[in-house]
Amino acid sequence: MGYIEKNLMAGEKVIYRTKLHWVIFLWSVIFVIIAIVGFASRSGAVGGLFILFAALTGISSYINYSTSEFGVTNKRVLVKVGWIRRHSLETLLTKVEGIGVDQGILGRILGYGTIVVTGTGGTKEPFHKIDAPLEFRKRVQEQIASVQESK
Repeated sequence: MGYIEKNLMAGEKVIYRTKLHWVIFLWSVIFVIIAIVGFASRSGAVGGLFILFAALTGISSYINYSTSEFGVTNKRVLVKVGWIRRHSLETLLTKVEGIGVDQGILGRILGYGTIVVTGTGGTKEPFHKIDAPLEFRKRVQEQIASVQESK
């Protein structure tokens, strides 16, 4: 059971969930490729060094990936990032003014981006390298519209 499920209010149900995009593992893969080239060119020290880099960045990326949750319920937007140093956002749909999406060229091609949750009062919370950020925004907007229609 994840953070989102543990923090649901009475009558609240999860509509959409997403995670960080796999692109957060890209540096680990690049370091492994450099290590393979280093070992192939008989430079064991270079290969070993880059295997170490790959392991360290891979572990860090895996921890970030497995401890980050992004969800939309019928009442709120919930975001939790981090393991030791946790950053969470729980905003009622009625308090969300907008969801911005920033995507570069690579983000558009691979399907990741930054979402910026803007709440009432002008607070802006950016969350980077989210998988399918346009779908996340769409689901938030659909839930906001359904809350406003039910009033």
